[in-house]
Amino acid sequence: MGRLLRKGIFFTLLLACAAPASAADPVLMFLLSMAREMIEAHAARAAAQPAPQLPDLSRVYPGTTVEPEHLRQLIDDSFLYLSEGQRTEIFDSLHATLSDPKNAAVRGTMIDYFASKALAVRAAQLQLSQLSSRDKERLAGEFRKELTSLPEEERSQLGDLLRRGLLPVPSDLNQLLLTVFESR
Repeated sequence: MGRLLRKGIFFTLLLACAAPASAADPVLMFLLSMAREMIEAHAARAAAQPAPQLPDLSRVYPGTTVEPEHLRQLIDDSFLYLSEGQRTEIFDSLHATLSDPKNAAVRGTMIDYFASKALAVRAAQLQLSQLSSRDKERLAGEFRKELTSLPEEERSQLGDLLRRGLLPVPSDLNQLLLTVFESR
């Protein structure tokens, strides 16, 4: 009962203090009309924008929103130092692994891990390609020093990688490192 009485008094005070709209401050009326126009414009914009499209679920890896074409593009953009055939081999292997039902529980994690490594390789390549020739020469000198500390088996493997162009470095730096390797 007391609650009802409080509400009644509150509404009575509101009605007593309310002024007709014509008596309201013109600035307040202007602001209210602007607010109404902004709300209407926002509603019209929201209605005009198409809803975000979900990927075609028949084309994505199950349990993800990643399409094989996106992975293929990531491989092509990140591993520029590899030949087309080598990039295709990476994609085919990754695609087979991601399509395997045994990997369903870790599919998303595998994609995230691969994407982070691919982007790191790409960033490193961009950074190495921006080195000056002097910096590349200095890097080659450090490479020469490190070669002497490697066991023969690892040196042989490194030489093979350099000859085949499989190190994630720009081609001019790969050639410089190969020259250093061959002249040891």
